[in-house]
Amino acid sequence: MGPKLERRIEGPMDKFITKNMKGESSQPPDLHSAAKPCGTPPPSQACRMPLAQRQQESVPAPRHPLDKQKEEPHTTHTFEWCWNDKKFNVTCNKARTVEELLKRSPQFKEIAEKNKNKELVIVREGKAISSHFPCSLIKNERLTVKYVKAVDREKQSLGGYCDPVVLRRKGPSSELVMFHVQTKGGKNVAQIMRNPAIKIEFQEITVYAYKGEKVKRALKRDGRLRDIVFKKNCCLSHKSTDVTTEMSSLVDDLDGEIFKIILLNKSAPPESQPGSLDDAYMIQNESLNSESDRNQDPPQESATTESVNSNTPKEKLKVNDNMTAERNCEIPNSKTMKDYLSSQFESLVKGLKTPQSKLSRIQNLFRVEFGKNAQTCAEVKTMKKLMKLSDSVCQVRVNGSPEGSGFLLFDKFVLTNGHVMKVYDETTRQLNETVTVHFSFESLDQQEEGQDSGSKVEEVTGFEFGLNESGQESDWALLRLGDDQTLPNSLLAHFGFLTRSKGICIIGHPDGGVKKIDPCLIVPTDNRIQVVERHYLENQGPIQCVTPRFFESVAESVEKRRQVLTYESCFYFFSSGSPVFDEHCNVVAMHTGGYAYPDARGETQSVIEYGHPLSVIIVRFIVQLVERGRFDVLKKYLSCSYVRHQNLMSDLKKLVESRNLTAFKNAVNNSEVTNDESLMKFFGFISQKEEPVPMDID
Repeated sequence: MGPKLERRIEGPMDKFITKNMKGESSQPPDLHSAAKPCGTPPPSQACRMPLAQRQQESVPAPRHPLDKQKEEPHTTHTFEWCWNDKKFNVTCNKARTVEELLKRSPQFKEIAEKNKNKELVIVREGKAISSHFPCSLIKNERLTVKYVKAVDREKQSLGGYCDPVVLRRKGPSSELVMFHVQTKGGKNVAQIMRNPAIKIEFQEITVYAYKGEKVKRALKRDGRLRDIVFKKNCCLSHKSTDVTTEMSSLVDDLDGEIFKIILLNKSAPPESQPGSLDDAYMIQNESLNSESDRNQDPPQESATTESVNSNTPKEKLKVNDNMTAERNCEIPNSKTMKDYLSSQFESLVKGLKTPQSKLSRIQNLFRVEFGKNAQTCAEVKTMKKLMKLSDSVCQVRVNGSPEGSGFLLFDKFVLTNGHVMKVYDETTRQLNETVTVHFSFESLDQQEEGQDSGSKVEEVTGFEFGLNESGQESDWALLRLGDDQTLPNSLLAHFGFLTRSKGICIIGHPDGGVKKIDPCLIVPTDNRIQVVERHYLENQGPIQCVTPRFFESVAESVEKRRQVLTYESCFYFFSSGSPVFDEHCNVVAMHTGGYAYPDARGETQSVIEYGHPLSVIIVRFIVQLVERGRFDVLKKYLSCSYVRHQNLMSDLKKLVESRNLTAFKNAVNNSEVTNDESLMKFFGFISQKEEPVPMDID
């Protein structure tokens, strides 16, 4: 039985954590988890969000989930690494990853700090190896350290909201094989690299694998390939012989060979057959993988953890010399699992013998949630209307790679999250890369057959990402498209305020994929901690990938975000900027972030997600348009009449008066305003003084 859960800090999670101190739940080795909104910016004080580089919450910054195996002694070996014209020697006598070994060098640390916004690439014999490449495979060789442009840094720090979260099995280098994969795939799967810069710089990458595991597992662990490789029926084609090796094949005979990834056919990949050593030794976080392949945008700010070996050393397994062959093949950690299951069985029997008149707190919690599930069922007519409105939802791409989602708000203007537009320079107000939006990406075949060219973004006409002057979080960007583009209907006519509605629908491009819809439930402000608690309790078990501190951090963060709409959705990375519709098909919010973490099965879970109210965003960008003198854009906005326009203008008027915004007073004298009737009417309403209502005194 593991040690009892210890209380670490004073925080919103103290109450239910303290309760567990009296119980029998096991606690694994300390995992330093990191939480962060899955698609939002990191706090300005410290971190970067998966949801990446942001500025608010006290949530700890996510760390790179490089798998850390125990530093077992092995044969001392030396290799050379170089940076530009400089060369350095490094010697190792313990099992580590290449990056872990390089980080022991002060020179490398200095270089890494200068390139912290770029992606590390380690070159061996002209081929790029992964940063988690076992150092035992590098002997008397020269490695070259390079840095290339990164894709979605926020997700990279999460291990891919970039690198996969892997619990590596231990073993001698004789159990390892290396094979090489060309960075350009075959027909219909040419774009296989998450980071296009690697494809430009290198023709091949080197992948390591353990004997006894399958090709698919090795490629997923590598973490540099797009998900399309695994979602489609792909295989390896030998460079010289064209002989194919399927994903379900073992890697044992692939050492030193060079392959190209090709598409066998467009059918779904076959189910993997059991029998390899994959699942016995590794936990793979597939959902967190994705730089160029997806967008947590929301700044779902995401959280990852280090492997279970990060700080707490494990005891070495002692093998009796007389042990039989069958004994040597026992499942790893089976004794620990047996002890855990035995303790749980004893607790269960004890609980069954104890009469209980009331449901436990956690049973009540599940009972309530089950009762609410029916509210996610929408009427057919509602879904039909949402299908039509979905035409106005788009995917935002930078240089062809997905970064997030968005929607056409009015005229030629698309609204998305500010953290999605990492290529926007707020100082010069210029885009540093080509940005396009794609309204019709509903099938992977469209992209591969060149039928999804998209609409180019001409400029960013409004932008806020960070804390505004009131100390509230702002995260939005208003993008102007070209005048010559044919576009769907805008969604401003369907604007709505937040209501007491319990069911919502989100439409966007989660995981950088095709357009999807997710009906889900709103989490009321008073129930947020309850949801965090539920995820914490579900995470208890023999294997935990995050520590209690992560859930405490989430609880603290959601308590601060009082103004946002919270809900439970399956929209994680690359879905930031998606419109959130209420049960009446009104757009009430913009999906922005969440708190993601990997569970014991290596699957991405999210504690809770959130979106900023659209009413607040509209008021914010109108104020900015006036302060920047962008009356041309304001005129386009005012030309789109909608039912709740007057209510929103009343909110804007109150804000202008409370903050005494002089830009609105000065605008009345601007020639562009005086020559336009709609602008004069708008500023006349804002500047109009309301007469106080006299009180009757007896």
